[in-house]
Amino acid sequence: MADGLKYTGVALARVAELRRDKAWLEAKLAAAETRLVPVWRGHNLVAGSANDEGRPSAVSVSGDAAAAAVAAAEDLVLLGLDDDVAYFAADLSSQDKDVAQALVPTGELMNLRSCGPLMSHGEAALLAYARAMVHWHQRHRFCGVCGHPTENRDGGHLRLCSNPDEAHQTFPRTDPAVIMLVSRDGDGSGPPGCLLGRQSIWPEGTYSTLAGFVEPGESLEEAVTREVLEEVGVRVTGVKYRASQPWPFPSSIMVGFWAQAVTFDINIDNDELEDARWFTSVELRGFGEWGQSTGNPCLPRKDSISRWLIETWLEEIGA
Repeated sequence: MADGLKYTGVALARVAELRRDKAWLEAKLAAAETRLVPVWRGHNLVAGSANDEGRPSAVSVSGDAAAAAVAAAEDLVLLGLDDDVAYFAADLSSQDKDVAQALVPTGELMNLRSCGPLMSHGEAALLAYARAMVHWHQRHRFCGVCGHPTENRDGGHLRLCSNPDEAHQTFPRTDPAVIMLVSRDGDGSGPPGCLLGRQSIWPEGTYSTLAGFVEPGESLEEAVTREVLEEVGVRVTGVKYRASQPWPFPSSIMVGFWAQAVTFDINIDNDELEDARWFTSVELRGFGEWGQSTGNPCLPRKDSISRWLIETWLEEIGA
């Protein structure tokens, strides 16, 4: 695991070998010490505020609150074990928000995107895992092959089609996306630089590394080369894997790369980007933070692998 990457490092044993044991699952759901991690329409249960000076923390519930959440949940997912304590995600999305909140009175149901950057890595990873699994269940209520309703099986890690003639299986999915820092070496005409772009929907002034989804029939490295050429018209070589990050907004795995530019003129695909530029390390050091309205360019979110790719590149070149 790369140091500093949020939403990685879930501190639970996933115990795949126990997921099919219905008696064990029922016993764990009934156990007083079992912890429920509530999810409501993409929101997680958090103590503290994203605006507090203190760090927000993940909230899980046990005892009577957990029993109430189990009874109200549309889906339950075994997340894993901490020693012998089981953790389950509980989807409360079918409830009105005030009802869901009353079921879990400790903490507040919050969007992880607002508080995740301020949370500890382990707690942010736990909530991201629960959020991603619940999102998958919500999107696979019916079989994509025959249209029959599907059922939650194997502790929430399988949905089984109810077709009596042929029961199709669907497993949790995550969408692979490449994200890449494209750089060029310094020479007599200027210092090293990296290529960043921005989309119009982002907060004012925000620039980030380029990214895109992997298409069928291509390798990750080929996806990097294609996406950079499509979005900014730059050809690259030396594609080098750096790290990966689960990104549960809603269901991606971001695979991070560095790549070396062999052409430098930028030709923007205006359907993808509003702007793209080469920036030097000195310019990057003058960037503001994500969401700041200073009139200056801003760095991407602190919890993103894009930010990590930029910061590790700055360290690499000694900036």
